[in-house]
Amino acid sequence: MTSAKNTEEQNHNLYIQTTDGENKQFCFISGLPRSGSTLLCNILNQNPRFHATSTSGVLDMLLAIRNNWNNIVEFKATRNDFAKMRVLRAMLQAFYADIDKAVIFDKSRGWPGFLEMAESLLGSKAKVLVPVRDIRDVLSSFEKLWRKESKSGQIEQEKSNFLKFQTVEGRCEIFMNTNQPVGSAYNRVKDALARGFADRMYFIFFDELTTNPEETMRGVYEFLGEKYYDHDFSNVEQTTHEDDFFHGFKDLHTIRNKVKPVPSDWMEVLGSFAQKFASLNFWDKYRNKDKDK
Repeated sequence: MTSAKNTEEQNHNLYIQTTDGENKQFCFISGLPRSGSTLLCNILNQNPRFHATSTSGVLDMLLAIRNNWNNIVEFKATRNDFAKMRVLRAMLQAFYADIDKAVIFDKSRGWPGFLEMAESLLGSKAKVLVPVRDIRDVLSSFEKLWRKESKSGQIEQEKSNFLKFQTVEGRCEIFMNTNQPVGSAYNRVKDALARGFADRMYFIFFDELTTNPEETMRGVYEFLGEKYYDHDFSNVEQTTHEDDFFHGFKDLHTIRNKVKPVPSDWMEVLGSFAQKFASLNFWDKYRNKDKDK
């Protein structure tokens, strides 16, 4: 007769293993917005071993439990951080229990801010794919989205910062605020490096991904320790879907079917003032670092 302990272990394995008995590996996708993360996810999903998500709420779910655990009176009286981490680990595993893939990529721009927690849950070093792009082109992309949206609606940033939103300079400064999409993602990545997580982070440069996708993806596979899969960059099916209405912009996560170069246009869209943002591209020193070894 199977003991209760063995039954519990078997049920646990349903969460962390595929039907072939292979342990699931959890990786993360996080970086700057408008830098190819959605494209990357859909390229990865061509590999039958991989499951890359749309923007995920898993991290927020875990943080909700972590942050409120000790607010429960009974847990205050019987503090047990080991139990808390077991619950968080089980939540991560159970959320993806129905995904029969060997490698899960959870996409959230928040992960660089919580890699200590992530590694505690995984029991190993995290692997984070970090798409980045010239910050001026990131801001240019948001400016173009705003111009398209402003024809018929008002986004939340304009409601909250109406006067400053009247100029392109003001809009760029708002998007770079610490509580806004570009600024918050930028700060999290920069701080993760300051905390010593550089070896867990693999920078994927937007211009390289769109110009030399095969070479770029081979680097990704080497970082992951996975055998390379022959991707079809001429026909990338969109398998991740989001209702971009909730993000404030239409077509925020819509990709092109074919991977091809995207010319830099920040000068035409933003003007020469945006040159001041060039000094923020701290990730440039990580470009080609692995190719030089």
